[in-house]
Amino acid sequence: MKQVQRGFTLIELVMVIVILGVLAAVAIPKFVDLGDDAKAAAVKGIAGAAGSASAINYAGCSVVGNTVTTNKCVKVRVCADVASILQGGATGNPEVYASALQGTAITNIGDSATCRVTKDTKTADFVAIGAGN
Repeated sequence: MKQVQRGFTLIELVMVIVILGVLAAVAIPKFVDLGDDAKAAAVKGIAGAAGSASAINYAGCSVVGNTVTTNKCVKVRVCADVASILQGGATGNPEVYASALQGTAITNIGDSATCRVTKDTKTADFVAIGAGN
């Protein structure tokens, strides 16, 4: 009578456990590190929103002759001014400030400055456009 093999051998079971252990050791650090990626994405999102808000504000100011007008034109002369035109604001956390020279003025309407959004160690740049008299 032939003996029919049923189930797995001990060696096969040990090898499966070893392979699962190696996969877990490689995959777990990837999932643990997602918090940093999320913070970086949030900062980039705010920088994108700030750049868009600045461009929309400049366009609104162009329509009304660069006169500061409620809901149409906000005066932008430093990077921090862009925070006030974001819906809900962005002051304090994360901070919006000028890269390289904080508080650098945009001297003329239509001139631009590179600004930086920062939160913890994550940063992203955007362009602010001077607007409003």
